[in-house]
Formats: sequence, structure tokens, C-alpha cells
Amino acid sequence: MKRVALIDANSFYVSCETLFRPELKGKPAITLSNNDGCVIARNHEAKALGIKMGAPYFQLREFMQQEGVQVFSSNYGLYADISNRIMQTIQSQVSDIEVYSIDECWADLDGISGSLVEFGTALKAKVYRDVGIPVGMGMSTTKTLAKLAQWASKTWKGTRGVVDLTDPARQEKLLRIAPVGEVWGIGRKLGAHLALMNIETAWDLARYDHKSLRKLFSVNVERTARELAGEACFKLHEAPDLKQEIMKSCMFGHRVYSLDELRQATASYATVAGEKLRAQQSLCQQISVSVQTGQHEEPARRYYNAIDMKLSNPSDDTRLLIKAALAGLEHIFRPGYAYSKCAVRLTRLHQRGEFTLDLFAAPQDKGADKLGSVMDTINLRYGRQAIRSARLKPDPGWAMRRDMLSPGYTTRWDQLPGCR
Repeated sequence: MKRVALIDANSFYVSCETLFRPELKGKPAITLSNNDGCVIARNHEAKALGIKMGAPYFQLREFMQQEGVQVFSSNYGLYADISNRIMQTIQSQVSDIEVYSIDECWADLDGISGSLVEFGTALKAKVYRDVGIPVGMGMSTTKTLAKLAQWASKTWKGTRGVVDLTDPARQEKLLRIAPVGEVWGIGRKLGAHLALMNIETAWDLARYDHKSLRKLFSVNVERTARELAGEACFKLHEAPDLKQEIMKSCMFGHRVYSLDELRQATASYATVAGEKLRAQQSLCQQISVSVQTGQHEEPARRYYNAIDMKLSNPSDDTRLLIKAALAGLEHIFRPGYAYSKCAVRLTRLHQRGEFTLDLFAAPQDKGADKLGSVMDTINLRYGRQAIRSARLKPDPGWAMRRDMLSPGYTTRWDQLPGCR
């Protein structure tokens, strides 16, 4: 019998921050989104105060100060490094893992003998001992059941963060009480539609006619129901569908007025989009650029515009992407406006060999593939923008606002925790 586990870090962003601040143990803490906009992570103490996910920070600032809530800006470099350490620790204890997100992974439990609860408890303790981050673990015979078991490990404290759901009797017991909206791949919005069909629990979904679910919703809903019924449909390392478009966009840390700063932002976003393009081994034939002012500006001060720039042949060369994006920006920029955001979007994506070259246009430079690969490898090892286009400044003034950014701790030599 195939067995799989879903391992999830608890309140991951906040756990990374408090890892280096032991004096915050037992105190409420949250992490904010880009530009310190809204709450994206909370520890148990912050949840107890009624702080909701997605709540705007400016509305809660005074309340948080009164309650002594520790607030952190997002420190993505730190989170990625801690995530890698967690994944390496888990990988050393199982035959195979599949990283699902920055704080979650699937683990293949083949070869694990004895009690799964004992194994899970030992693995949980090892991750905390080696990395310092608390995790929870759900185990079962399919990915969807393992995900539901992990939800149960967080919902009931008596489980101590580890749930073995390989036994059919235990599966039925949990399925009968788990709301359908808590099922992986369903969510509350689709769960509301299912409730109109009297499908209110995971058990109802598992027992519903699977072929009807495919007709009414999608093949993924059918496969989810089959997984709840014990039939493995989602394999480890199952290749996800390639993205049909790639977009990079972010609100500026302050209003931008100059064309030069917009050029910097556009080139930076085109660079990141190019990295994502190469990661899925695709080529782009069209790049779109847009700029906009704040939505709450006076009508006369509002401006939005976008333009599509076509490449003569599909390419993943960052240099060509930046050149096309900047050419588009020149067309849509209007002086005198306070710009709050720009975006770069790659569309008309192709896989190599799946398109016909324009015989009258110059093909992509043969050295572009090697150059892109080398740049990506160096940046992956030494950090983003370790090597970059000469157009990009290392510390741009338009970068997102992070007023409560913690030190790098594990990602910068000059910010390593000091010995006491």
C-alpha cells in the first residue's frame, strides 16, 4: 500500500522571524505583505486577538500597538533559506519529497516500518531540533487524504501535530466531520456550490457519483473525490501544466514620477519574468507593459495604459525582453503623473520546436541559451541580482516599502546573529 505524507510548517513566516527573537515566545506576532499592506501570517497568539488574514495593516496599527503585537515586513530571502533547510532535513529521512510550496512538501513513506505516528513525531522533533521551526504532519494513502490529515493535525491539539490516516475506519470518521471546503483543491467558494447539491462534508464528496462531478465541475474535482475514496490519482512529482503567461508586477514603495525610475522597475520585472520563463523552458513571442497611477487619485490625476510588443521570433533572452519592454514603456509613459505600479507580462509562450521561425527575422543568438543558464545558476547560488543587467541598480528607490524588515540572519554575512 502506497503511503504519502504532507508536512507543513506552522505559521511559517512568523516562525522564521521569531526563530531569532526568542524573547517573543508566547507573544503575538504577524508578518505583512508587500509594501506592508496587509496581514499574511499570524502566530497562535495573534489569532487569539482576532487578527484576520488579509486585514489591512493601516486599519489595525493602533490596535496592534496597544496589544503589543510584533510586526514584521516580509523577508523573502530569509524565508527561502529556512525553507531549504527544512526540506533538506526532511529529505534526509525519507526516500523522496516533492516541494509543494515554501512551507509544505509531500514525502514518500516507502520503506518506513513500524508506527507512522512514532515516525512522524520523531521527524517533527528532528526538524525543530535542526532548524528550529515547528511543523505538522498528515499521512495517508493519497495526497488529498494526507492533506486532510494534516488539516486535522492543526485542528485538534490532542494529535500533537501528527495524524496517521491510513486506516479506512479512521478515514471515514474524519471524512464525515470535515467540511467540504477544507478539502485540498476545493476551497470555500467551490464548497458553497457543492453545498447547494447537499455535498457538505468530505464524505459526501467522496460518495458522490464521480462521473457526474466531472460533467458538472471539472476533471480535478472528480479526481479529488476519487482520492478521498482511497484511489490515488495525484502522483508525486506529477508535472504541473506549464503557465500560458508569466507576469511580474508590484506596487512601488512610493509614487514614481520619473521615466528613469520606471525604466529601472520595468527592466527589473522583465528580468524576473525571464527567469521564470527559462525555468519552465518556454520561449516568449510577446511582452506587454503597463503603468498606472493610484486608484484613489482625483479623476484628472488618474492614468493607465498598456502596450503589447511582439518579438520577431520567440525568445527567452533577458536582453531582448528588457529591450522590448523599455521600448513599450517609451510609448505609454506620460510625464506629470504619480505612478504607483507597473507590470510586465509575457504571453504567446511556446515550447522549443513547437513554432515556425520567421525566415526574414534574425534568430535568437546561439549564445543566449548559455548566457541565461549561467546567470540563473549564479543567482540561484549567490542570491538574486548577484549578476544582473547593467541597467539595474542594486538598491532602487522605487522598491517596495518594508519599514519593519528584520535582518537577513542566515542570508547576509553582515547580518549574522551575534554570539552572546
